[in-house]
Amino acid sequence: MSVKVSASVGDLFPLNNQEKLRKNDDWPVLFETALQKGEGQVSATGAFAAITGQHTGRSVKDKFIVKDPVTEPIVWWDNSQPMSPEHFEVLYQDFLDYAENKELFVQDLYAGADSDYRLSTRIYTELAWHALFIRHLLRVPPTEDLGDFAPEFTIVNLPGFKADPERHGVASETAIACDFSRGLVLICNTSYAGETKKSVFSYLNYILPQRKVLPMHCSANEGPSKDSAIFFGLSGTGKTTLSSDPKRQLLGDDEHGWSANGIYNFEGGCYAKTIKLSEEAEPEIYAASNRFGTVYENVILDKHTRLPDFDDGSLTENTRSAYPMAYIPNASKTATAGHPQNIIMLTADAFGVLPPIAKLTPSQAMYHFLSGYTAKVAGTEKGLVGVEATFSTCFGAPFIPLHPTVYGNMLRELIAEHDVDSWLVNTGWTGGAYGVGSRMPIKETRRLVNAALDGSLSQVEMRTDPVFGFQVPKSVEGVDSSILEPRETWADKSAYDEQARNLVRMFAENFEKFESQVDSDVISAAPVLVAAE
Repeated sequence: MSVKVSASVGDLFPLNNQEKLRKNDDWPVLFETALQKGEGQVSATGAFAAITGQHTGRSVKDKFIVKDPVTEPIVWWDNSQPMSPEHFEVLYQDFLDYAENKELFVQDLYAGADSDYRLSTRIYTELAWHALFIRHLLRVPPTEDLGDFAPEFTIVNLPGFKADPERHGVASETAIACDFSRGLVLICNTSYAGETKKSVFSYLNYILPQRKVLPMHCSANEGPSKDSAIFFGLSGTGKTTLSSDPKRQLLGDDEHGWSANGIYNFEGGCYAKTIKLSEEAEPEIYAASNRFGTVYENVILDKHTRLPDFDDGSLTENTRSAYPMAYIPNASKTATAGHPQNIIMLTADAFGVLPPIAKLTPSQAMYHFLSGYTAKVAGTEKGLVGVEATFSTCFGAPFIPLHPTVYGNMLRELIAEHDVDSWLVNTGWTGGAYGVGSRMPIKETRRLVNAALDGSLSQVEMRTDPVFGFQVPKSVEGVDSSILEPRETWADKSAYDEQARNLVRMFAENFEKFESQVDSDVISAAPVLVAAE
């Protein structure tokens, strides 16, 4: 695989009216400016509250990657919409024309805590609060670095510009157009700030494998013995909750790289979901979300008190807060750590089939990493009834432009090279599927994860699961042994067997697209379809 990084280092969005550019304003200035411009409100907690309008999440169908001689042979086009270089150029020139007389906010920031691999990023935004948001989320360079700052990657975010589908070759008036060969992303007609954050992540997923760095959609922390751990997981599986441990330092809650030096956070802040956020359940996130300077996205404020109502999902269930890592008391100051000793892959199995924890071989780890399984339940998405299996490869399919096996092979090699223990943790249901069984007790999950991290779980007696083939502990001190064997928690054993067969079929059908591109040992790591008795 050969990936060409940006064709030129420097300003890829040259405007004549440089005096209208607000360059590298600090966050208090951006906060004040956003209020003066009427872009949002200040909450009683001191947060800036913005409403994003029609787009309350990522606009997946409006994201495009330029298909050119460099990207055509390497981008995973089954997962990416192509855009012609000609259409991108027209859009780019129209962006320049639109922005020429606008006041824009420019932020020069780093993506990556490891100076050996960080990406110098320049971001132009039309909204002051977007600049505030991304200044929280990425890493602010020392003042002395700004004089000769040479961006390797550029994002231009203009919510007021509307694309023309016929003229620009896009699907609607909204566009996230990525020219990865040039190192340039153009975003328009959406005020959802997460598009900027995830555009940085998508580009890192494009360039870092070429630099022998595995980009990962995961949280990470480090114990007192300098033992680091990675937590993969889709939304709702407990990635942020389980990695936020007062006894361990948090590197970050969402995006990391694994290089020859170890692991490091791409970001300098957190972008936390706030729906149903409570001080009791998540005290650190709650406290950080209620500090001066935090950004609220679609969080409803009481019209009289301006207090946030984190239970109000009337605009969207995807309510968010964005704040710098410094707002987390146990955040790592360097946001770097050595090679991980443990990898935790989280799944919320609403079918009630998987055990609360299982140890994986390197081949099984690659299989489950490529699968990226969890299950959604009624109420989590509009129109969803019952339980629905979700497979998001590498636990982050929307953000990976290269074929998943690129990342999967890198993970397997790193696990083998550094002798890393891998675990599959089910934070979903036990005693039956959703609607019959109950949610896995969070206290038991924490005990099992802690036992994995401190090494004690590797010393207990294990059984081999007859369907999934992974190792499951027979008993763990302080944990109710009855939950360790899922079939035994079901009153109707035949119903469990049928549910297990159905889940195995889902895994098999999802993995068919990878079978021709993985080694035989990974194919052999698939669960086995056991015939009904």
